[in-house]
Amino acid sequence: MKKMIIVYTAEGCPWCKKVREFLKDNNASYKERDVGKDVKAAKEMVRKSGHMGVPVIDINGEIIIGFDEEKLKEALKL
Repeated sequence: MKKMIIVYTAEGCPWCKKVREFLKDNNASYKERDVGKDVKAAKEMVRKSGHMGVPVIDINGEIIIGFDEEKLKEALKL
């Protein structure tokens, strides 16, 4: 089953960059939503996660807060 990955980010966020690099390095395609430019995405992120900080990663409904490499590997079955 293909993983649906959404990464909620903000401009200038170093941890968001790490998440993007990790996903690219592992050939995981994802959609990025910049919560600083997209109010709807920001509200969606807070509704899903309860957090206002980025990055927030949604992998098939599993929410990962921040760049947590172990949780990402587990969610992606790496």
